[in-house]
Amino acid sequence: MEKLKCLVPESIKRMVGESSHEDLASTSSTLLHCLLNLPQFQQMIDDLADSNNSLCGKNKKVALELKQKGNESYLTAEYASALESYSQALRVAPMDAVDMDKNLVATLFLNRASLFHKIGFLTESLRDCKRAIQISPTYAKAWYRRGKANVDLGNFKDAVNDFNNAKSLELSLDGKRHIETELNIILERQKSTSKMAVQENDNCFGHFDEPHQLKLSQVSTPDKGRGMASQCDIAQASLVHKEEPYALIILKSCRETHCHYCLNQLRADTVPCTSCTIPLYCSEHCQVQAGGEPFSNFQDKIGTNESHSHSHGEYKFAVCSDSNPIECFPEHKHECLGVNWPAILPSDIVLAGRILVKSTSQRCSTKSNALCDLGLSHSYTQITPESKLELHVYAIVLLCCLQHSFGFELPINGVSLSQTIILISQIRVNAMAIVRMKSVDDPPDQFRKLTSVGDALTSSLEQVPVGQAIYKAASLFNHSCLPNIHAYFLSRTLFIRTTENVSTGCPLELSYGPQVGQSDCEDRLRYLADKYSFRCQCRGCSQLNLSDLVLNAFCCVNHNCAGVVLESTIINGETHKLNNFPRAPEKQKFDSHLQGQKLNIVDLNDVAGLALKFNNSSLHIHPGFCLHCGSHRDLDASHEAINKAWSYIKRLQEAIISKDITGTTLLDASRALGILRSTLHAYNKSVAEAEDNLAQAFCLVRDFQSAREHCKESIKILQTLYGPDHIVIGYELVKLASIQLSLDDPAAVDSTNHLGLIFARYFGPHVDFIVPYQQFLKRVGHR
Repeated sequence: MEKLKCLVPESIKRMVGESSHEDLASTSSTLLHCLLNLPQFQQMIDDLADSNNSLCGKNKKVALELKQKGNESYLTAEYASALESYSQALRVAPMDAVDMDKNLVATLFLNRASLFHKIGFLTESLRDCKRAIQISPTYAKAWYRRGKANVDLGNFKDAVNDFNNAKSLELSLDGKRHIETELNIILERQKSTSKMAVQENDNCFGHFDEPHQLKLSQVSTPDKGRGMASQCDIAQASLVHKEEPYALIILKSCRETHCHYCLNQLRADTVPCTSCTIPLYCSEHCQVQAGGEPFSNFQDKIGTNESHSHSHGEYKFAVCSDSNPIECFPEHKHECLGVNWPAILPSDIVLAGRILVKSTSQRCSTKSNALCDLGLSHSYTQITPESKLELHVYAIVLLCCLQHSFGFELPINGVSLSQTIILISQIRVNAMAIVRMKSVDDPPDQFRKLTSVGDALTSSLEQVPVGQAIYKAASLFNHSCLPNIHAYFLSRTLFIRTTENVSTGCPLELSYGPQVGQSDCEDRLRYLADKYSFRCQCRGCSQLNLSDLVLNAFCCVNHNCAGVVLESTIINGETHKLNNFPRAPEKQKFDSHLQGQKLNIVDLNDVAGLALKFNNSSLHIHPGFCLHCGSHRDLDASHEAINKAWSYIKRLQEAIISKDITGTTLLDASRALGILRSTLHAYNKSVAEAEDNLAQAFCLVRDFQSAREHCKESIKILQTLYGPDHIVIGYELVKLASIQLSLDDPAAVDSTNHLGLIFARYFGPHVDFIVPYQQFLKRVGHR
């Protein structure tokens, strides 16, 4: 794409860079005519959209090679390798391919089912057998293998049915006798056991029903425009919004680890797309919802007769179930043509393609002339000339790919291109990052039972982005660096919940990324301006708060003073807050307001008492001088000491990654921590990071007592920066509680209870669906 942009004449680049959204029809039309005359552009569109050049199509030869490799690994007990080979073979095998008079895909599902049975993945084995039967209803071995899995799961009634079907389909007399023998054994076991049957569940969406009848108001303010506010007093942890995505896309980095439809972590028995090799799904349900065909549509006709096809036709797949009445739009169908552009273009551009196709299909039932009218804000006028050119090029490429590969019924001209440019701009401003909670100690799910992984010494949780989506109604919630609502996701569904009590008429605001405690004011302002093209004026960025003062501060050279010493970059962001800070007699009133921020565990007077005593005249703050007592610190010498100390912390971080912790590395890092603590403020976030690194390192060398103390110190700092009940503290308490468990420390109960209160505040009853958290609670209960 960069090479293509270099071919654009400077005059057109300048015209595009200076354009406003009113000029888009003209600028995009001019660039389109320029690119259409370039052979390089035509070649690029052919490479992206011509199925003859596809790298994403099915390939029987490759599938057979992978099948053979999987068989060899299975025979040598290399089960992880066998699973990888069978799954990759399923991904590339054409649905109509035949191998040894059997449907190749059905055979691969059966081979993987046998592997799963061997290693104890009984439910996965059951599901793969079902898939093989859907494709080849007369496949006797698939019925037999399914019966074996049902026996081990205690599903004897189903097992009897499976073995009867296998016996009727088996051609050899020896095979029939063998099945008959096993069937008699099962019937005897069924009489003598009361084991509860285990039912296979293919629904990855769960039941998330929770009534929320709270009415919200759409409001408009001069500084933030449209927003949402409460119409009544709302209690903490109340659900205020729930929404399905208008359109969604998985991030490229998660294509091999998460389902391309529901975005949950992939199961071991991954389900491929039936027509291309790009997506993987966690179930047939997700595969069909995304636009694929049910496996039953590919029923193998080899050796099939009417009696068998009718007697075993119980496995019809329902596209939409009553238990999951969400909007069904086949979002992958137009990409599922063996073409390359859905795999190569950036995720937000592919998402734009999904929105265009969906909105075009909806236009057929409406009289709207707009290509895609989402009614969302955009920031085209504020972005850089380079970004404007990028949007123009991607809009042209996307429409050409859609028209070339999908037969998109839309003329490519200035009007359609201008609407597409605005759409991409809207996506970049309004798309929400979908995150999943992950236990960073867990191996990938499909290898959890295949590798020698013992119980983790410690546990930790983190949020990782897995996709992005447009939620039209949720886009109305404005940003605050001190949010009072929290967004989270279960499968594709967005939930927004209050994290504190909200009074009538109060704006409901979530964080678009940066929060107080995470980064200082200047960094937050810069991030929001760069990504969303607005200057934040929330209370965290306009009113004095302790976190922004101490987060990157130095300590006072006077050991008896808790004051902060700031450098010039921090002063620039804090001076206007300090100048606006009320002095007596207004201070008492303002102090009561600050208490509502829940950030002032340490009194502001302790760190900036001198600054707060000034009268209302303009305040001048100088770098290097303590805001409490006025003492001076040599910032150049301090930076030199910090840089040297941090080099030892970085070595420790590298050792943690490689799990090669030496005594020398630990000793050097511990000394470096002492230098950091004598130079940086006690609540500087870098000190917390160093404490956390040492906690991790001591865990790896099994010195849990030292790990516990360093973890506690890190949490103490973070509680001051974020507040005692922030979700970040919850994640840190997982670490602390797991260390305490390793020491049989009874305080683990208190840490776990505090953690539970925080998670209930942020997730409400849905905390039961946070799998990594539930796994941690099981570990607590086990101990």
